[in-house]
Amino acid sequence: LQEAVAAYRAALGEYTRERVPLNWAMTQNNLGTALQTLGERESDTARLQEAVAAYRAALEERSRERVPLDWAATQNNLGNALQTLGERESDTARLQEAVAAYRAALEERSRERVPLDWAATQNNLGNALQTLGERESDTARLQEAVAAYRAALGEYTRERVPLNWAATQNNLGNALQTLGERESGTARLEEAVAAYRAALGEYTRERVPLNWATTQNNLGLVLWRLGERESGTARLEEAVAAYRAALGEYTRERVPLNWATTQNNLGNALWRLGERESGTARLEDAVAAYRAALEERSRERVPLNWAATQNNLGNALQTLGERESGTARLQEAVAAYRAALEERSRERVPLNWATTQNNLGNALWRLGERESGTARLEEAVAAYRAALEERSRERVPLNWAMTQNNLGTALQTLGERESGTARLEEAVAAYRAALGEYTRERVPLNWATTQNNLGNALWRLGERESGTARLEEAVAAYRAALEERSRERVPLNWAMTQNNLGTALQTLGERESGTARLEEAVAAYRAALTEWTREQVPLDWARAQYELGNALSTLGKRESGTERLEEAVVAYRAALTEWTREQVPLDWARAQYKLGNTLSTLGKRESGTERLEEAVVAYRAALTEWTREQVPLDWAATQHNLGTALQTLGKRESGTARLEEAMAAHRAALTEYSRERDPLTWAELQLQIGESLVYIGKRLPSTERLEEAAAAYRMALDTFKEIKAGMFIKPTEHRIYVVEAMLAARRR
Repeated sequence: LQEAVAAYRAALGEYTRERVPLNWAMTQNNLGTALQTLGERESDTARLQEAVAAYRAALEERSRERVPLDWAATQNNLGNALQTLGERESDTARLQEAVAAYRAALEERSRERVPLDWAATQNNLGNALQTLGERESDTARLQEAVAAYRAALGEYTRERVPLNWAATQNNLGNALQTLGERESGTARLEEAVAAYRAALGEYTRERVPLNWATTQNNLGLVLWRLGERESGTARLEEAVAAYRAALGEYTRERVPLNWATTQNNLGNALWRLGERESGTARLEDAVAAYRAALEERSRERVPLNWAATQNNLGNALQTLGERESGTARLQEAVAAYRAALEERSRERVPLNWATTQNNLGNALWRLGERESGTARLEEAVAAYRAALEERSRERVPLNWAMTQNNLGTALQTLGERESGTARLEEAVAAYRAALGEYTRERVPLNWATTQNNLGNALWRLGERESGTARLEEAVAAYRAALEERSRERVPLNWAMTQNNLGTALQTLGERESGTARLEEAVAAYRAALTEWTREQVPLDWARAQYELGNALSTLGKRESGTERLEEAVVAYRAALTEWTREQVPLDWARAQYKLGNTLSTLGKRESGTERLEEAVVAYRAALTEWTREQVPLDWAATQHNLGTALQTLGKRESGTARLEEAMAAHRAALTEYSRERDPLTWAELQLQIGESLVYIGKRLPSTERLEEAAAAYRMALDTFKEIKAGMFIKPTEHRIYVVEAMLAARRR
């Protein structure tokens, strides 16, 4: 080609404009063609700019008046060079000039005069309009591109020029796909599938293997888009098949960057499939595809494509990490996102930078959920807030709303770990901001998800406040969510919100004297269990059973009978069939603790000791995982309640062994419930110890235990007076009086 350029330039030394103007113009046109072909193969734009200059020189003599068809041919060629230049530049000036050049050509290249040339220019015009349309927010240019391609197909028929027909069908598919991505329906995407499949009727693997592979890749892209909008996996499976077909010809050896692009696309489809399946095989395949792509999509060669694949790799690793108990995959996801941000800078690609910041926030939040500290959660909040600097409400309102929702989730998790309410208040504000764009009319399911999340934050706030206003707001948010999160549309999400509603109603019910709210909570949990089945989501089923047990137990304590308490025991025991010690040890311990409480309450209402014995077993089971080192206050609460159950047992038995065990448990609780940390509980435990000592003292001839009981009561009384716990003072003074009377009687 360089020799051709040199030859044309040599020819121009004799073919001067003055001597042979048309030959000079013809040679300028030919020089432009050679320069353009060279420019398409080089990374800079110098050759393409020279080609544009050559074509424009040719047009000075190849005028429309003198040689109309040659003028039109050169206008078409000029359009081609301008279009290639425009594809490499960030603004649209060159592309607009290309459109003008093609439209000029069509004034002489009419369908009647030169039908195939007219079709070629219509196809080229479509290409320029499509590239322009991809850079503009509206769809007018894309619709013009579709019209241009369809016009071209009026002459580029399959019978006359089968390969040109196939090329234009492929181009038509591209424009329809871009249009379809911007529309809510799937009609344009379906038309794109039809266009690509038509192209493959002539673009066969045997005849034009690389064109066949290109169209297979394009077909995969539109099938993937369709699959994202459908609930099933059929389209995604077809997309995977199309990408794998393309890789049969797009080999790493032959076309390394095309191979890498298709590997990246294959990873996207496998990731979406993996998100919808319970296993991890598809996600592992996606990670492998992205890592393969990065072998050729290197940072040095194609930095922005490398960054895009790093971002995609992060997505797949994050989804894998969410399904695994460890944090290794999530940490790899964070590393991938941070790598992407090295090239996806705010200055170069602000919206892509913001997308990756949002994704990084998601991975950091997941990591933070699994770690005891707050460092990762703080980083997640920072990442979301960074994303919002470019993902503004004005520019990308729905993406802004998504990030506001994500920010709310991270702030809520932080707030749950802090004693104050500032973070929870910020979470509420973030969710309410998101709802400004996530409206019920525009995105009903996203609106419902954010309402559910808002309910969660309000419930947490309500737990920490003495009033019920926040809890009432939480109930309202959950009920709003259920208007769109219907059982028919999203059964598992409906069940989740029913469970959350139950939790808020239960908290309200615990603060009210009646049982109406608790009854509603029971109904909500039972509704959740109709979709959260043990077979489908065993751990969620166990959680709902546990929550149901809590509501029934609270109801049972307010009623005189034992029916509700018996139902609570059944619910807790159901939860423990899936909340096993091996799988979720801390949840298992919590359920054992609550089971112990309910059995203890039942035991106090029954004359026998069976339920109390079962309560002791449950508490001791809980203590095997709720250790003092791991969860000191939960351990102390369990020791406290274990002591109470043992004491009740001891009162009903003739010996003193149970009472001694009760005192040991209560004294163990005192090691964490110190007088400095929790004076009221410390004093109550002293009362419990005193009571056990009284019962032991009654059964022994000496007065030692009774004297210890009097001392315990006096310590309790001093503390009650100190903290002004008036309701405890007189009963404790009475206990001291009774013990002192017993001691006096013994001494006589």
